[in-house]
Amino acid sequence: MTPGLVEAEPQASSTTLIKPWARPEETKEDLDWAPLATIDLSRFDEPGGKQDLARQLYDAVTRVGFWIVTNTGLDDERVLRQFSLGNTFFKEPLSEKRKFLCNFAEGEYFGYRENSRWIGDTGVKENIEMLNIHKDIPAWKDVGKHRIVEDNWDEIRQFHWELWEKVARKIFVLMSIILELPENYLADAHAYEHVSDDHLRYMIYNVRTQEEWDKAQAYSKGGHTDFGSLTLLFSQHVAGLQIRTPEGEWKYVKPVEGGITCNAADTLTFLTNGFIKSTIHRVVTPPKDQLNVPRLGLLYFSRPGDNTPMRTVPSPLLDRLGLIPEEHKDLSKPVPSGTEYVRARVKDVHHKTVIDKREGTKFEFKGLAVQNHYE
Repeated sequence: MTPGLVEAEPQASSTTLIKPWARPEETKEDLDWAPLATIDLSRFDEPGGKQDLARQLYDAVTRVGFWIVTNTGLDDERVLRQFSLGNTFFKEPLSEKRKFLCNFAEGEYFGYRENSRWIGDTGVKENIEMLNIHKDIPAWKDVGKHRIVEDNWDEIRQFHWELWEKVARKIFVLMSIILELPENYLADAHAYEHVSDDHLRYMIYNVRTQEEWDKAQAYSKGGHTDFGSLTLLFSQHVAGLQIRTPEGEWKYVKPVEGGITCNAADTLTFLTNGFIKSTIHRVVTPPKDQLNVPRLGLLYFSRPGDNTPMRTVPSPLLDRLGLIPEEHKDLSKPVPSGTEYVRARVKDVHHKTVIDKREGTKFEFKGLAVQNHYE
């Protein structure tokens, strides 16, 4: 366990009443669900377990980019408690939520993101709010905390760290095995104690009318990829997340009881020169029987930090496949760090008051490039 982290009681005391939140009913509509691999992490410490799980994960990370993990060791009561904290935060007065805002001018993502941006010329605003909570390391000790976070900090920071230790770290180990690297190679490259912009996220898609959804999606139905290395998404039952399959079809991601939906993101693709797939995904109008239900989210984002150079990792497998560029074998050649890339990307996407159409464009930073928009 990271020094200073101790087990916290699930019901930490708070000056704000935290009303218990429960998952809404699942949709009754017959949706086209994507077939995703399920990785049972209870097998991780069995003899040969990691190797078997790595074989199961191989297709998901190289072709699909999305998968499900189950039996993580995180009790669902604690997961629901985190949803409850997030739900309570979003009901706070705007004056409280605005106390600590994301500093998008510097590409920093800690704090509150308001649903204040206009979607082109549609007359419709975004319906997304989020609160991004930093990990508990000395480098971030002066980052401001909202009232609910401050009151429940021991509980939140413990959950934050356990998500890394029990889920993200193990996934990085499985990926390292796939790449024929030392087991802890990618976990060390994303180590919790290192400076990086990892964050736990409370997120909500506020209710919109069908007309507002139609206007927003007529402006852009395209998808995106995530900025960092790994995204963890807890099931919350309101449908809307779709992935673009390897066959080019859009399919829904089905919530899995007790499961976490995972996806690889851009910097893992950079670190493996395209071998690990950063999957294109989007959020669309909920089914009609869930249209009036807020879509509350609980997520964790693992991002490479100051100590992670953005060059292809020295994987024997990638070397055999001819995927390690010669210039990446020269470790003296300077390349951007994970933090530099991610913050440049955050600034480019979010430091604006109007969301513009970006079809046919890409973001480039010091030799790293990614499409801004996917049909």
